[in-house]
Amino acid sequence: MNPGDLVGVHARSGPCLALITSIQGSKASLRVGFQAKTERWALRELELISSPSNSNGDPAASIAEAPWNVTQAALDTASPSRRDLAAAWLLLSGDQSWLSLASLTELLVARVEPLALSSTWLLLQHQDLFRCKQGSVQPRSLQDLRSLRRERHGEVLRQRHQLEWRHTLAQRQPLAMDQLPTEARHQLEALLQFATDPSDGLSPALRQLLLDCQCPPQLGDVRRLLADLGQWQRHQLRCLEGTTWSAGFAAELEAEAAALVQAADAPHPSDAGRLDLCHQRSVTIDDADTRDVDDALALERCPDGSRWIWIHVADPGRLVAAGSALDQEAQRRASSLYLAQGNVPMFPACLSEGVFSLHQGRRCASWSVGVRLTDTGAIAEQRLHRSWIQPLYRLSYEDADELIEYAPPQDDDLAELHDLLGVRRRWRESQGALLMDQPEGRFRRCDEHAELEVVEPSPSRSMVAEAMILAGAAVAEHGRAAGLALPYRSQPSCTLPTAAELDNLPPGAVRHAALRKGLSRGLTAPQPSPHFSLGLEAYVQATSPIRRYGDLLTQRQLAAQLEGGSPLGADQVSELLDQLDPAIRQGIQISREDQRHWQQVWFAEHRSERWEGLFLRWLRPQDGLALVRLDQLAMDLPVVVHDSCTAGDGVVVQVKESDPDGDVLRLVAQRSARQT
Repeated sequence: MNPGDLVGVHARSGPCLALITSIQGSKASLRVGFQAKTERWALRELELISSPSNSNGDPAASIAEAPWNVTQAALDTASPSRRDLAAAWLLLSGDQSWLSLASLTELLVARVEPLALSSTWLLLQHQDLFRCKQGSVQPRSLQDLRSLRRERHGEVLRQRHQLEWRHTLAQRQPLAMDQLPTEARHQLEALLQFATDPSDGLSPALRQLLLDCQCPPQLGDVRRLLADLGQWQRHQLRCLEGTTWSAGFAAELEAEAAALVQAADAPHPSDAGRLDLCHQRSVTIDDADTRDVDDALALERCPDGSRWIWIHVADPGRLVAAGSALDQEAQRRASSLYLAQGNVPMFPACLSEGVFSLHQGRRCASWSVGVRLTDTGAIAEQRLHRSWIQPLYRLSYEDADELIEYAPPQDDDLAELHDLLGVRRRWRESQGALLMDQPEGRFRRCDEHAELEVVEPSPSRSMVAEAMILAGAAVAEHGRAAGLALPYRSQPSCTLPTAAELDNLPPGAVRHAALRKGLSRGLTAPQPSPHFSLGLEAYVQATSPIRRYGDLLTQRQLAAQLEGGSPLGADQVSELLDQLDPAIRQGIQISREDQRHWQQVWFAEHRSERWEGLFLRWLRPQDGLALVRLDQLAMDLPVVVHDSCTAGDGVVVQVKESDPDGDVLRLVAQRSARQT
């Protein structure tokens, strides 16, 4: 090819004619189309149509000028008809040799000139009869034509189905997956995969599909689209899917649980040695909606004037044998899950809410820890028994607060227990315990909405918490004295702010945040070690065996040691703790994601509100991210703060963005007007 040649190019807008104005190496500068638009193309992408008869002069300014004189009107007049092209194919179809563009043009219009060559080349770009390649043509076989036309027909149908599918998506109405065409079903499955796990992103084809349906290709928008299509539950907890909690209990486990319920009142091997404490005025204290009741309290006044605090704990090990199918399932779960819509239990409900629980007026098997305190709150004496109890009352925390406050003469046990455990609490504080009581907020699900529940510190909550810590300390001391391997909880010593530094901080949430920042992660091991923030030399969680497998393990170790069995050694306990750890961590993560989701729902429903907050500390100063206490919500939350702040400054917080479907929550804050 040379400058001045007339060539054909396949531009984005379709095939068109152009003039070569110059050639540099493997590329040519062109004047494309009737408007002579300047472009550069690789020579291999051009098809020569005609060369000028006189190449000594400069190339024409456009194809419409001499010597070409190619205009749209002239092309329309000179173009062969499709009937002529079909006749040429019939004539040549038996011959599979290649023809030049000039030979075919001469056959079609009986002349070879630039206008005829140009019109023939353009016609060839929109037909199936001839195969074109670098200025040459070859008639297709009849078989090839039929195959090509089937493909074209299939492509037309595919495009029609794709248009119908886009229309269906745009309507956002529920649909049945099994009734969709194969390609549409695959695309919907790919969207569901993205909604479940967005880490791999969306393919370009899916992004274009969403844009065509007026759906932004973002996680939240895709989930809302799928929800409208009936393929996605708006509030499903995806991190729960596929876990041992999500499947419920298998039929054989439910049958085993039902058999244990039937056998609950029959004698069991551990019953003969139980201490009968049914005469005690024991009470259970829980939230009003709690159904798995695993602890109770009682006060024993002795003739010598001494007083004993009794903490009674449910004894599921009476019915569930170690190594049984139910025990193995509980071990896989490691704990119950407490989610916004309710709890997912470690044992089937007929056990956890039934025969395991310490129900009012019912003779219940339990483990009982009795403790006598010194005047300063240290443990002076302790007892540990398998027992029978019969709770006298089931109280809510509000009921218990009233009994503590009014201390009626005929029922003042709780008031006295509260005072005794207050002494114990002050003793722990003298041993270095960190007491950081403050309101705590939690979100609960109510249909499709989120409700905020704020738990305020109260006398009864403080009393129950201290009693559970006391029981854990007593059991740990018993285990340490007996050289018994238990799942001891510990916390290494921590470097905290000095007393002077704390005095410079406002009391309450700001000081608590400064203290928590310095705390180390708790550990669980078969050997006792000090627990820094509890102020104890040894501690073990022992009061929730219905909800935590580690507490059930503690009871089994105690039973083996007290009843002449063979407790597990430290290595065996350590191995079991290692097996429990992944499920425990997974359960914690699920609960956190569940709360985060309903937090996003709540803020989305309250996006127009503003809240007074308290600046606690910077999390990422370079990003303006800080920890802020919202007292109305009883929560410490990460917030983007636009102003310079120090601990204790007041800020006003509002919602920047909250999208539960997209897992997005952004809160922003500015300093309170009264401080600026």
